[in-house]
Formats: sequence, C-alpha cells, structure tokens
Amino acid sequence: MTLQVIGSGFGRTGTKSLKAALERLGYGPCHHMHEIVENPEQVAHWQKLAAGGDVDWHEVFAGYNSQVDWPGAHVWRELAEAFPDAKVVHTVRPEEKWWASFQKTIGKLMARYRDIPLPPHIHDILEAWNDLAGKGTFGGKLDDKEVGLAAFRKRTDDVRAALPADRLLIFDPAEGWAPLCAFLGKDVPDEPFPHHNLRADFWEVLGGEPA
Repeated sequence: MTLQVIGSGFGRTGTKSLKAALERLGYGPCHHMHEIVENPEQVAHWQKLAAGGDVDWHEVFAGYNSQVDWPGAHVWRELAEAFPDAKVVHTVRPEEKWWASFQKTIGKLMARYRDIPLPPHIHDILEAWNDLAGKGTFGGKLDDKEVGLAAFRKRTDDVRAALPADRLLIFDPAEGWAPLCAFLGKDVPDEPFPHHNLRADFWEVLGGEPA
C-alpha cells in the first residue's frame, strides 16, 4: 500500500466526512487523527517529528491508501514529495464556520487537555500536535481568531502555489460527490455523501466535553 490521496486541509473542514468518502471510493484505509486515537503505537512517529527528528513516511503510513486531517495535514508538503503520484485534496469550508467549530472543539481541547483525564497516548499525541501545528501553524495562539483565520487562508494559498492544478482539488465537502469523483476519476456512488464529526462526535471520542 502507498498513499494515493493526501489531505492538506485543517481539522474541522469535513475531514471525517472525506475519510468516509475516500474509503467508499476504494482509497481505504484512510488515516485520520482517529486512527492514532485507536492505535497508540502510531504516536511515537509524531513525537519523533515534533522533537525535530526524521521519519520514514512510508513507514508512518504503512497500511494506508489515503490520509486526511491533522497530524498528517501538517506535513502535506513532505507527503506530496514522498508520494509523488498521490493527488491532494484540500478541504475547506466558510471560514467563519470553520473558526466557530475549531474554537469549540480543537481550540477548547488544547486549552484544557493537560487537566483532562485522558489516556496517556492521547495526551502524548496532543503534546506532539501542539509542538507541530499548534506552534508551527498558529504560533501558539489557538484562541486568537485573526491568527486562526490568517493561518486558514494561508494554508489554502500555500497548497495552490505549491501544486499543479491537475494534482490538487480545493474541496468543500458540502459540494458532495461530484467534484471529488471527477477529480479522482471515479463513478459517483448512488448514495448520499457522508457527513460525520459534528461537535458532539468530536467530544464523544474523548469521553465527553468538559464544562
């Protein structure tokens, strides 16, 4: 197996829905932060990277045909180089809606995770995420709307500038199957596009939303 599709979009842009869609189209298993939650042995790769070490991307994503969501989205440039035949899907959504969702989920979690009784491996991946994306993408200011929106816009600008048009799809999952299937050369399934990871779903994985 090797990555055939790379997701460069931030969390809270419909990445869980895209994961389900890619798996339906034959690109499964698809890597997502939930995969790390369910497979603690994966954390060591991201800890090494956060500490400034090098990793073998083929080893990190062994057994996966696609990848979406953080932490993989943080290293989209490296993945695009390591898997040159893979296409890149960059998920977006209206920026105000993205910020509202981010603030109530990832932003809230990162502000409080050290005080929440989480399994050790989840605590460890959040520490690694904070060193990678939290500091590297948001400058450590996860509660600053202007910083967040600037980072959100910059990621879209960066992927557009870095990748040829025939390798990149800027995709709002609200658009459904048509643009994704056209980009990947797949027939449109005769079923609704999957929609997952509402706010309640996010916190359910972590045992419930803190007060």
